[in-house]
Amino acid sequence: MDDATELKGKSHRPGLYKCHSCQKPFTATLGTLYERSHIPLHKWLLATHLMAASKKGISAHQLWRMLGFGSYRTAWFMAHRIREGMAAIKSHSGPLGGEGKIVEADTTYVGGKEKNKHRKKRNKKNIGGAGKQIVHTLVERGGSARSDHIAKVSGKTLRPVVMKQVSRKSSLMTDEGGEYFHIGKEFADHGTVNHSAGEYVRGNVHSNTVESYFATFKRGITGTYHNVSEAHLKRYLAEFDFRYNERMALGVDDKTRAAKAVKGVEGKRLLYRQRPCETANA
Repeated sequence: MDDATELKGKSHRPGLYKCHSCQKPFTATLGTLYERSHIPLHKWLLATHLMAASKKGISAHQLWRMLGFGSYRTAWFMAHRIREGMAAIKSHSGPLGGEGKIVEADTTYVGGKEKNKHRKKRNKKNIGGAGKQIVHTLVERGGSARSDHIAKVSGKTLRPVVMKQVSRKSSLMTDEGGEYFHIGKEFADHGTVNHSAGEYVRGNVHSNTVESYFATFKRGITGTYHNVSEAHLKRYLAEFDFRYNERMALGVDDKTRAAKAVKGVEGKRLLYRQRPCETANA
């Protein structure tokens, strides 16, 4: 650094520099998620690599055990900070799809089955998606995915989400859900498959790509995280979107993926007191 000098001495910590312009001390972590963290930087980088390389995610409990943190809460909040960095990486800056390209759209529900809950917590009214969180995902075949946590499955709710993120020159593929009926008319082509009649593929018309995304996402939620709160669902979606968009099929290996996640922490600072709630399990 030509405009800074490293401060050395017993009273200065390693990696501390002084800016010639403002005469203030700083470190390489200034203005990042790592700023003023008591966790050693090498543990931040190792945790980032583990999260980036684990296809179905890695729990905060596992990070806690592997990296030797003082408490589970430290690992839990650290993981959310890393997800913030992943969310900042936009693999596809423009709209998904385009002329000659296909985008698939579908929704899924996140939440435990009533039969698996404690008898006192079961609600007989929660049938199907009732009482669960709704996730809507758009996937460009051979490209990126974008997921959103939505409040309701309806044409009115989905239209802004789809129109904002998908080029109208694309071919849209969905199931037979009525919420896509009017939306599909605004695209170059709209293909549907009738799942209720046992139809899943008809030539080039299918939604298997987005269903595959959901399969990985659900296995991560069920097998790794077990329970995700409504307040933090968007962060977990950002994590799974990031790994999907930076996958091996697109030429991105684990090392490069982790490096991109680290790049995403620039200019971001998520303080402990800014977290939405303390009740999320990971």
